[in-house]
Amino acid sequence: MQPLKSATILTKPQIPAAAMWGSRLALLALFVLLTAGLSFADGNQHKLSKDLEALKNGPKGATVDVIIQFKHVPTEEHRKKVREKGGIHKKDLHLIKGDLFSVPVKMLDELAQDPEIVYISPDRAVGKTLDHVDMVTNADLAWSQGFDGSGVGVAVIDSGIDQLPDLNSSDQSVSRVVYSESFVSGDPSTNDQYGHGTHVAGIVGGNGYASIAQYRAVYRGIAPNASIVNLRVLDQNGTGNDSNVILAIDRAIALQSTYNIRVLNLSLGRGIYESYALDPLDQAVEAAWNAGIVVVVAAGNSGRDNSLGTHGYGTISVPGNDPYVITVGAANMHNQFTQGALTVASYSSKGPTLIDHFVKPDLIAPGNRVVSLLAPGSTIPTLYPQFDICPSTGCAPAPGSTSSYLRLSGTSMATPVVSGAVALLLQQNAGLTPDQVKARLMKT
Repeated sequence: MQPLKSATILTKPQIPAAAMWGSRLALLALFVLLTAGLSFADGNQHKLSKDLEALKNGPKGATVDVIIQFKHVPTEEHRKKVREKGGIHKKDLHLIKGDLFSVPVKMLDELAQDPEIVYISPDRAVGKTLDHVDMVTNADLAWSQGFDGSGVGVAVIDSGIDQLPDLNSSDQSVSRVVYSESFVSGDPSTNDQYGHGTHVAGIVGGNGYASIAQYRAVYRGIAPNASIVNLRVLDQNGTGNDSNVILAIDRAIALQSTYNIRVLNLSLGRGIYESYALDPLDQAVEAAWNAGIVVVVAAGNSGRDNSLGTHGYGTISVPGNDPYVITVGAANMHNQFTQGALTVASYSSKGPTLIDHFVKPDLIAPGNRVVSLLAPGSTIPTLYPQFDICPSTGCAPAPGSTSSYLRLSGTSMATPVVSGAVALLLQQNAGLTPDQVKARLMKT
């Protein structure tokens, strides 16, 4: 996956040559359709998402929070037009040339008539993709060559990150969580109240400090000296919304030069409702990609979903459906620390993507029963104490667990494995573009 002598850090699903050729034809056809058919989007029926259309027959007087994307970055004149139709401005989303408004449902059709408006969609809910990695990924060989993520910033957009010893420098003199900010409405805390973001951050860059003396193994992340930027968007229940994720992505781009943010980890997602070309989350991740940040996204955990009779195919989540980003599926190691033992986990979402029919995921990485950091007092370890990894002295009786680590599974866990690997690759070759990084990973 990288030009290190460690060779293949990851594996990718085996796709028949005919399917790959077919995907290229599909991409070409999609490009033609999108460029030739943009005029269709000017019609009102193409400006409202399907889930908004379904709301129009709802209770009289109802309002809905919507993300409105404009042809240009919205000005006060744009907002005035929306206010004249009963809208209330809530957030600037200039990264995607949009804003968040609360609007009367009855005014949706009138708003769609504005020629300056490109698309209107709800502020949809997003959530986590949760259901001895180093040897399988060959990270240990990268470490032996002196690559540990030093100098590379990884932005983790998740449920927050606790300040723990494993996320400090090797001498414990300073935290490697160099910046923290919350985008959760009404909650400025950047600590991890859910327990997901801390686990993800540990997979990216935990240095194993707490496990060296008290555990039977050292639980170290892939890039154990990388800098971590903590952007909290999920609450204590692991839920958030599109607009806050977009704001967090915008902040990562703004902080890019300050903390050398080269990687953006998104172990979260939601369902697909429209083409990636219109979806606001997809527009945001593309902006980060075009700014020079490698965006790594979870594929989703719906691989067992047969509700549509597809046996889990077509279940990739947003923004993993975007063709630019690196979309990561989860692999099961079957308790064997070799790449040859890896198989795609049954829960890992499968392509092609809905609507656009892109072949995804791009890569698979270990995501089954991954050990990483535990955020004390957070929701996950409180509800599931059986996931704790006990130290050599044993775990204390619940609820007073003395564990520093827990074991979780999901594409949420596979995604930071890739993010850490990207940090190692960029430390070795800082001049690589996101496209080049993706190409090297997929070729290896």
